[in-house]
Amino acid sequence: MLAVLNGETPPYTPVWIMRQAGRYLPEYRQLRAKVGSFQALYSNPELASKVTLMPMQRFPLDAAVIFSDILIALDAISLEVSFASAEAGEAGGTSGP
Repeated sequence: MLAVLNGETPPYTPVWIMRQAGRYLPEYRQLRAKVGSFQALYSNPELASKVTLMPMQRFPLDAAVIFSDILIALDAISLEVSFASAEAGEAGGTSGP
């Protein structure tokens, strides 16, 4: 990975895994069921770190992408975010002043 970032040709082709930590990993599904919500995973640094490292423990990867969600920015500006289902999120009015 560092060779590519430095403009060098590595001895192998780096690969990007979309959804690198997610629904396809049984350990992710187990943790998600235990904590009760997707939001609980991305809003808790310890849980987000754990999810980030799951694929690193399973595959010979060179790097990990920090597990998060784009909707965390809405939380930061006090906009209420909820996930009505496993496939859809909803944003409501602000909860702040």
